[in-house]
Amino acid sequence: MFENRFENRTIYRQQHRKKGLTSFEITVQETNLHIQAQTDLSGRAVQAVQHCRQQIEAHIRQYPTFADALVPVPVPDTAPRVIQEMARAAEMTKVGPMAAVAGAVARACGQHLLHWSSEVIVENGGDIFVCSKTDTVFTIFAGTSPLSLTTGIQVPRQDSAFGVCTSSGTFGHSKSFGKADAVMVMAPSCLLADAAATALANRVRTGDDIPKTLDVGKAIPGIQGLVIILGSRIGLWGNLKLVRL
Repeated sequence: MFENRFENRTIYRQQHRKKGLTSFEITVQETNLHIQAQTDLSGRAVQAVQHCRQQIEAHIRQYPTFADALVPVPVPDTAPRVIQEMARAAEMTKVGPMAAVAGAVARACGQHLLHWSSEVIVENGGDIFVCSKTDTVFTIFAGTSPLSLTTGIQVPRQDSAFGVCTSSGTFGHSKSFGKADAVMVMAPSCLLADAAATALANRVRTGDDIPKTLDVGKAIPGIQGLVIILGSRIGLWGNLKLVRL
């Protein structure tokens, strides 16, 4: 099972590679990132991830409930920016703030690397920060769904960085109360996309839940695109194009 997971992750990351960019990976404790930039910026990426993790870990030591809450929690005005933004994303989507942590780390790393590369893509366990000059095709990994790794979403070039994040109720380490094979969310904020993917995945237990879950996602301010997959059924909304890989 672990070999299959590793193989699927390798295929997923290979399919996301963009022509003209250098691909590299970094690992900092539990965080493993696949990064694409104009040059190998591994050292700078590690520094960015360490700084982001240190801020989050320090806040959790002082406020342990931040790590375990399944609903929004207040944070002090003096909290670091990343903590306040995680709390804001949680409030907008009605989940716990750690639902935005992977997106937060990907965003922190990506924004830091933009000082040295005009194009950056950072993938953190299916949660992706993107700043690209061209259209981008995202492979959908959806567990045992027949659409997994055979279907992609094409996103037109954006004027600024954005996030595309995925949550699942059938695979992965993240806690989910739903049965969706994949819920993919696009938003200008990687943190909002991450939290929204978790919140919407929690709602999908049968294929009949897909249309009403799309409606819930559309109502979240800032959400630009949605994909929901359960088995062979798929729901799609936003400026996204479904493509075969």
